[in-house]
Amino acid sequence: MRTGFIATVSFLVLLVTVAGASERSTLAVPGGLAGLERERGDQSGISEAAGPIIAIRQDGKRFEVAVTGKTLALLPTDSRIIIAPAPDMLPDGEVTEGQGAIRRAWLTGATERYAHGILGDPIEASGVGIERADGTFLYFDLGDDSVFEDRRARLFDFDGDGDDEIIVVKSYLDAGATLAVLEASDKTLKVAAEAAPIGRSNRWLNPAGAGDFDGDGRAEVAYVETPHIGGTLKLYEYGDGKLTLDLQARGFSNHAIGSREQDQAAVVDWNGDGVVDLLVPDARRQVLRIVTFAGGKFEELERITNPQRIVTAVLPAKFGQSDRTVVVYGLADGTLVAISPSGTR
Repeated sequence: MRTGFIATVSFLVLLVTVAGASERSTLAVPGGLAGLERERGDQSGISEAAGPIIAIRQDGKRFEVAVTGKTLALLPTDSRIIIAPAPDMLPDGEVTEGQGAIRRAWLTGATERYAHGILGDPIEASGVGIERADGTFLYFDLGDDSVFEDRRARLFDFDGDGDDEIIVVKSYLDAGATLAVLEASDKTLKVAAEAAPIGRSNRWLNPAGAGDFDGDGRAEVAYVETPHIGGTLKLYEYGDGKLTLDLQARGFSNHAIGSREQDQAAVVDWNGDGVVDLLVPDARRQVLRIVTFAGGKFEELERITNPQRIVTAVLPAKFGQSDRTVVVYGLADGTLVAISPSGTR
């Protein structure tokens, strides 16, 4: 619950600037930011979630992010949603919550058979577990040639039939990462499709979002391939039991080596054309690139240049009674940034 409003000038410093076609507010947080998260947990794990954004200071104190007009502020809060751990859950893994036939999904079976450690430790997952709405559990286990090099099993309904598919990063010991889509029936959980693996061991990818990015009526999943060594943003369409590469563009990164933060991208209709766009940092994670694939063509709508690297999640939210979307993220020097399309405030 909220316990008050921080208005002490010595604690919060507000700057309002205009960045290209966007409006931007920044807030200096003494002591620095440890991260941003959703108050209600990860939910689907890949598409825009609801609920307040919580800023966590380096000393562990939690604050709810508030945006009113051009004012960015922090509200002290002790609100915390604790999601119960799941059976055989990956240490430091995350439970994804669904609203359909799959109520929860998570990674299982800790293993050290793939010595990469891109997410900060040598422990990866060997399986996926789900809890269905009827209370039953289903599990899938990989063979010895691969792992799930991830922290969560994301849920997304590609075809709009009400049944979520499961999206997770799978890595082959000798061929590197691929994106895998799993499907659940009443009695089985199986890998339904995979993108082509990168082709070399210790090469990884990080999901960026899901939605109909080109406006053709069919949803895609986006990820950044090799985000640490010249990342390529790729869109894959899922259907008929296969993942098909639609579009791609170079010069992106949504992850830092060794970090557990995998949410450095956002899905938002930035230019109001009815087609969702992607906000993804550039290869140095200092410039936030706002790009569209509408009509099947790549276009950069805008670049938001920051004085420091982006180190937290990049989270979209709506504040108060406004229907406008604001995107919030944090920089390495402890600055909190909120951006929105020009004219929406």
